[in-house]
Amino acid sequence: MSQVPPPHDRLTLADTPNAVGLARLHTADVLSRWGVPSDSVETVKLLVSELATNAVRHPKEEEKHGPSYSECNMVQTFEVALEIIGDAIKVSVWDRDARPPVLKQVGVEATGGRGIFIVAAMSRRWGCYPAREMPGKVVWAEVPLVPATLGRKDVGSAHSSACPPKGGPREPRTPPVDPHVIGRVLVGVRGM
Repeated sequence: MSQVPPPHDRLTLADTPNAVGLARLHTADVLSRWGVPSDSVETVKLLVSELATNAVRHPKEEEKHGPSYSECNMVQTFEVALEIIGDAIKVSVWDRDARPPVLKQVGVEATGGRGIFIVAAMSRRWGCYPAREMPGKVVWAEVPLVPATLGRKDVGSAHSSACPPKGGPREPRTPPVDPHVIGRVLVGVRGM
């Protein structure tokens, strides 16, 4: 008797500004077809928004100082992968920027720079690793199928300022979560 593989989905998008919204819509559609609870769907959509925004925004920052003008105008792609692993939903986003994400401590009034902070705060585990067989990196996060309470302080394990050079994902340590910051972000995302 063969086993049914766990649900898995991939979406490749052009790194244009509307890609973040499309990734979020696709995520909601896939997870609802899989029967994922709505609270978990909302959390995963938030993480996809943050990771996709980073995938669209940050590689372009590097290109401003690197390749020629014609290369900067080429549309590039990134990939969003969703999969159910045990009692969690794993979100992975590949982009062509090899630089690891930077986890910053941000205040309530910050207008930017909180993407990875939000990912760390809202996920059970997260990390990054160099992409295999292509340039760039993969940033991933796991969300429980049954949502946990907001504002937990026990997220993360080992601190990392970079993606590990070889092998599996590394889980950076997360600073304490300020529920007010998360609340402001959720209000902003729901307004999109």
